[in-house]
Amino acid sequence: MDREWVEVADLKDLERRRKLLVEIDDTPIALFLVDGDVRAFHNVCIHKQRQLIKGTILKGRVICPGHQWAFDLNTGWEEGQGQCQPVFAAKVEGDKVLVDPSPRVLDTAPGDAERWSGA
Repeated sequence: MDREWVEVADLKDLERRRKLLVEIDDTPIALFLVDGDVRAFHNVCIHKQRQLIKGTILKGRVICPGHQWAFDLNTGWEEGQGQCQPVFAAKVEGDKVLVDPSPRVLDTAPGDAERWSGA
């Protein structure tokens, strides 16, 4: 699958705070830098519409500041609720952070013959 990558930030800006809010076509995207990898989530929580950028990163999850739903940083899956936060593919090229503007949602629990769909 060919992806349309969009440059959204300088890596140095993300390295400063480990979190950064960007937008692609009016879509707010929360970037998280964890163990050298960039993760990108739709910033608005699917549960109570809180901003995930204000959440905490803990044990491989981003914790929503609204009701503490814990979304897996790799998949966006919230195990306790069986729901998924839209995620975006992200990568670093040189000193630039790029994001594929097409959100993905995991339709099944991780490990259960994972199926991804567009959001």
